[in-house]
Amino acid sequence: MGTSQEHIVMLPFMAQGHLIPFLALAKHIHQRTGFTITIANTPLNINYLHSTISKDPSTPSLSQSKFRLVSLPFNSSDHGLPPDTENTDALSLHQIITFCQASLALEAPVRQLVSDIAEKEGRPPLCIVSDVVFGWANEVANSVGTVNVCFSTGGAYGTAAYVSLWQNLPHRLTEAAEFHLPGFTESCRFHRSQLHPFLRAADGTDAWSRFFQPQLGLSLRSFGWLCNTVEEIEPLGLDILRKYLKLPVWTIGPLLPQSKLNSNVSHQRTGRELGISPEECLEWLNFHEEHSVLYISFGSQNTIYATQMMELAKGLEDSGTAFIWVVRPPIGFDLKGEFRAEWLPEGFEERVSRSRQGLVVHKWAPQLEILSHKSTGVFLSHCGWNSVLESLSQGVPMIGWPLGAEQAYNSKMLVEGMGVCVELSRGVQSSIMKEEVKKVIETVMDKKGRGEEMKKKAVEIKELIKAAVREEEGHKGSSLQAMDDFIATLLSQREGLSFG
Repeated sequence: MGTSQEHIVMLPFMAQGHLIPFLALAKHIHQRTGFTITIANTPLNINYLHSTISKDPSTPSLSQSKFRLVSLPFNSSDHGLPPDTENTDALSLHQIITFCQASLALEAPVRQLVSDIAEKEGRPPLCIVSDVVFGWANEVANSVGTVNVCFSTGGAYGTAAYVSLWQNLPHRLTEAAEFHLPGFTESCRFHRSQLHPFLRAADGTDAWSRFFQPQLGLSLRSFGWLCNTVEEIEPLGLDILRKYLKLPVWTIGPLLPQSKLNSNVSHQRTGRELGISPEECLEWLNFHEEHSVLYISFGSQNTIYATQMMELAKGLEDSGTAFIWVVRPPIGFDLKGEFRAEWLPEGFEERVSRSRQGLVVHKWAPQLEILSHKSTGVFLSHCGWNSVLESLSQGVPMIGWPLGAEQAYNSKMLVEGMGVCVELSRGVQSSIMKEEVKKVIETVMDKKGRGEEMKKKAVEIKELIKAAVREEEGHKGSSLQAMDDFIATLLSQREGLSFG
């Protein structure tokens, strides 16, 4: 049977920051190989992916049988969650762990799906590509005679830190604020403040440990890992991750639409309601000087306290720096509700709008268009990996304010390893003052000194990222080569198996 007849099943975790990279990976594999790709998820997330695909002309038509979205039965009410809860958007912390535990219910329908494919096609899929927290997919793959490959939507350094922390809970072994993390060099120290409170409190018997430890443990037994990064930009992180996992790691990032790495940026949307039109946003940016604008966004499901929002606004205004700020209701309020003027200094939005110092955007902004614009100088970010890649792919240095997941480890690597970031604050429990906000903004926006050095390093990384996805005159960039190596390894593995 020809290799174009091969079939890969993909299982993303049900969160915005996972669904989009999985979709990008599916498109990339399909375009490079012609394989049939099936993405399986819960009904509302499949609807969301349908919506995203319909807005992106580069995605294969779903009417083509080789690119499929399959809904898996899932009823959140059965797990003590509100009706129609199918992703992590707007969930509280205790609901998120309940949601993670509920995701285990997907194993049975996935097992049925993969069995049905094997029966219909006369052999199992070439592989299952699963999220790292879906360790159970490893057992599903084994049961039908195929292999499971984990896909980390994060970077190598952040992934290695996250896995090692959950597997070892090293901060429980010392009273000190700093501690050594297994897999990392002795001189590399992590700090308790870099741990989310639920990880800081984890002892192996809590609900978070009972989910993450077994699922990550199963993922460590998979055939190999895919990582959404570039070989040349994370040499240290990849060395740590490969030694820790003792498995093949293929660096197939950055999983951004190709146009996002060029000047002609795609207007692809993520199925979200934009709070401003791209045209209005670009018109505002055109008014400002090159590299003079600070872009602020905390990602698709993060926000900060109202007191922190107030100090951030005061520091911004005092700095005199031009900015675009994507605001959402603060912690303790409905994230999908209306934004209230009282959460910002009195008259703030009107003042900065009138003076053209600031553009306050409610809900969502066209992030890639903003980051790729010549007027954008710095990105104040939560350091989620998708945002990190988008920023670095455009040569934009960062101000870090990590809030959860592996974001603090990403920030640590961006500051210490790459030299493209200054950390403003850490976590939502931290207190910030307007004076510190102003000082950090002025440091990073400075066209001389540290700001200049950060910009230079960010542009160097941008060039490395572009080179990794370039293919010309017989030369393949490292990420394209890694993808081809990954596929060749799977096909070689397939040849070693016999099917009835």
